Amino acid sequence: MLYQTDNPHGGDLYTVPVRIDFSANINPYGTPEHIKQAVRDCADEIDRYPDTYCRELISAIARFEGVKKEHILCGAGAAEVIFLFCNALRPQKALILAPTFSEYESALTSSGCENILYYHLREDRGFEIGDDILDMIRDECPELVMICNPNNPTGKLCEASLMERILELCKKKGIRLFADECFLDLTREGDEYTLKGELESYGGLFILKAFTKSFGMAGLRLGYCLSSDRSLLKAMSGLSQPWNISIPAQRAGIAALEDTSFLEKANAVIHSERPVLAEGLRRLGMRVIDSKANYILFHSPVELKGKLLEKGILIRSCDNYIGLGEGWYRVAVKLPEENSELLRCMEEVLKEKH
Repeated sequence: MLYQTDNPHGGDLYTVPVRIDFSANINPYGTPEHIKQAVRDCADEIDRYPDTYCRELISAIARFEGVKKEHILCGAGAAEVIFLFCNALRPQKALILAPTFSEYESALTSSGCENILYYHLREDRGFEIGDDILDMIRDECPELVMICNPNNPTGKLCEASLMERILELCKKKGIRLFADECFLDLTREGDEYTLKGELESYGGLFILKAFTKSFGMAGLRLGYCLSSDRSLLKAMSGLSQPWNISIPAQRAGIAALEDTSFLEKANAVIHSERPVLAEGLRRLGMRVIDSKANYILFHSPVELKGKLLEKGILIRSCDNYIGLGEGWYRVAVKLPEENSELLRCMEEVLKEKH
């Protein structure tokens, strides 16, 4: 038995051979060449310790995000930032969506949170966040509200006006708001939905970002957060491992932000391919949830993951998400030829089932 972290997520390419990975919501173009070159170029430096303060990387992030350098903290992937945040705060009562990214619950539990509340997203409402979340926040008055926007795995954006009202209510009640914006850079309307402009006005706002999905850097582990609460960032920094951001990860992040036209290119293909893939899934009899992100949630009348894996196609089973269960799957939106191959293999599986 291997004693590494039990991983309930996508991206497991090591158990069986995989031709195309639809289980991880990575930029359809993968890692751009200039980032790979930046990693190659620092090979002669790996005999030294990395900059523990990530000075050059944080300067690049500040320029990209339009925020102050002192409002940024980097971590070894978004997951580490989530755990540092929860362990620094140790909230006893928190509100999260269901279904949503499982690491919020894992981090809350590991930090001793005794009361995790769920705002249940319903299929009959398209898995949309409704105004009634405001009533739940008022009635329950949690210490922390965590919202993934766009949500994973549903691909739904919380309307900008509703997010503003949630933020205002949190301000009024002194509740911290954790906004996971990791997928906003792969959402065409991202600039309209980000809460970055509110950082200065409310120290209780915390925004999560990552290079993982946007720049195809999952293997390098690089995420960061934005907050004007310097005492919180200091506490999180004190809990992190020394030198947690490697030299290759720092150099890759700097290179990524030097050419953001890559994101525009990715958004263009996602925008054009997402409806094509969604329609293809519907034609095969899938119950498809409309998405604004670079992934699609759907329900299948037959088991798909195992049979597709036999054909070298890996998709994400969502049966471990609260509020979903058996038959729910998520697939990334990839390049046209890859999306066509997914649909072709799914059609073969369905024919075999009959």
